Amino acid sequence: MASERHRGEMDSELVELRLLHLADSALPIGGLAHSFGLESLVAAELLSVRELPEFLRGFLEEAGLLEAVFCREGHRLGNGMKLEEFARDWLALNERLSAMKPARESRAGSGSLGRNFLSALSGLGDFAVVGEALRISKASHELIHYSLAFGLGSGALSFDEDRAVLAFLHSCAASQVSACQRLLPLGQNAATRILWELKPAIVEAMRRSGECTVDDASCFMPLLDWGAMEHPSLATRLFIS
Repeated sequence: MASERHRGEMDSELVELRLLHLADSALPIGGLAHSFGLESLVAAELLSVRELPEFLRGFLEEAGLLEAVFCREGHRLGNGMKLEEFARDWLALNERLSAMKPARESRAGSGSLGRNFLSALSGLGDFAVVGEALRISKASHELIHYSLAFGLGSGALSFDEDRAVLAFLHSCAASQVSACQRLLPLGQNAATRILWELKPAIVEAMRRSGECTVDDASCFMPLLDWGAMEHPSLATRLFIS
């Protein structure tokens, strides 16, 4: 009995480590190459270090909530969806999220991260639903959005849904803070404090997403959308988006 309990605890710890691995910014999917409009806002002097904590809380309340809802939908597809029903729902969700991203640069950035995430995951094991998602999206030329890809992979690996959404949101927030460290006079200690103080907002976005459906989800961040649309016209750029 004791050995079975120990094995169960070890399995739980292994699952936790794998989730942390997939949410780590060091995962080679290209996350460091995207600012999703932040670079334009800094260049236009519309975002400073002083305004950053409030801006990131707003980001989590709007864009974070939207992505968390789709992350949950991806998780449910990956955890028990019959493959014969999968193609229709997978394509419909990605098409819907594309339609909710008015900036081409944000759509493309999300699609690049999502495709790279599933490709990296497919190299770590034989996950039928992951391979099917890659095949279907390639055949249809449809984008694979990062939130849906992360949710799908988490479902395929049987991660707890809430914990997967938390890890995804934390990864997104950390990525935004990291981008700001390269764009603003934001030191390591200040960046660490900002991310630490964002954790209640991350938890709140996760909880709210559990009460939403894709029909309820929306995002209103016109300034960030403008920043993404303006990005290609910047004279110099550190980021792809």
